[in-house]
Amino acid sequence: MTDDNVQSFVIGDVEVLRIMEWQGAFVPARQLVPGCGPEVWKEDEEQLVPGHWEPDGGMAVMALQTWVVRSAGRTVLVDTGVGRDRERPGNPLFHRRQSDLPGRLLRAGVDPREVDVVVNTHIHADHVGWNTHDADGEWAPTFPGARYLVPAADAHHFGPEGGYGGGVRVDDRLLYEDSIAPVHRAGQAVVWDGEYRIDEHLVLEAAPGHTPGSSVLRLESRGERAVFAGDLLHSPVQILHPECSSCFCLDPRQAAETRLRVLERAADERSLVVPAHFGGGGAVEVRKGRGGFTLHRWAV
Repeated sequence: MTDDNVQSFVIGDVEVLRIMEWQGAFVPARQLVPGCGPEVWKEDEEQLVPGHWEPDGGMAVMALQTWVVRSAGRTVLVDTGVGRDRERPGNPLFHRRQSDLPGRLLRAGVDPREVDVVVNTHIHADHVGWNTHDADGEWAPTFPGARYLVPAADAHHFGPEGGYGGGVRVDDRLLYEDSIAPVHRAGQAVVWDGEYRIDEHLVLEAAPGHTPGSSVLRLESRGERAVFAGDLLHSPVQILHPECSSCFCLDPRQAAETRLRVLERAADERSLVVPAHFGGGGAVEVRKGRGGFTLHRWAV
């Protein structure tokens, strides 16, 4: 790959591409992970700097990105970023953002018209934004040939039946109406619950806590494994301290329980952990050690 915004690795017979939309200082680290005080970040500085933490300003370094998985003859997207020209008044970084994920996909050799499956690990603005695009003043699916896999618990919570997230966050109604509802109207949404198998290599599993319907995508091919962890992890500090949930988790206690369970299995199975937003290395193998987990090997 010649594009600096694209990286790749292989798991068995499955190719994975990392398509970066944006990378940089996002929020103060203590705000991102409230349970981890400054002494925790300082203690782990060697493993967090420079790709995940800026110690001088105390900012967490993060990324907005999409993962492309080429599996069993299909092209699968894992999350679709923020989108373009979205009304997101609750988040200045996302509000009316200008980005070009379809263009970046094309430059990486991925034709949006040939995407077969779109996985939304959960319904948050930075995971569903490019589900749709502006087609002559109407929101329409960006990937016309794809099934969009949407977790049932989030479809309920963020949809009209759940009062658009109970009206707690101003952006929830907006993102549902511009990024989820049009996919339903087009007949391309598949709402799933519990577990959903995509093919012989890929299976979605419920992983609640960050949102009611948060999920992980497990990949297994020729004895090699990876788990796309969505927003169970925002920083490597949460691998080293899995009891600490992010400020964005709707149920921090449940998120911590789920995170511990996913990391335990990843360490036991030697699975590569692929979170949604790590700003430096984007995929890491974890091992058990020091009474918890260690960062063993970065894939990208």
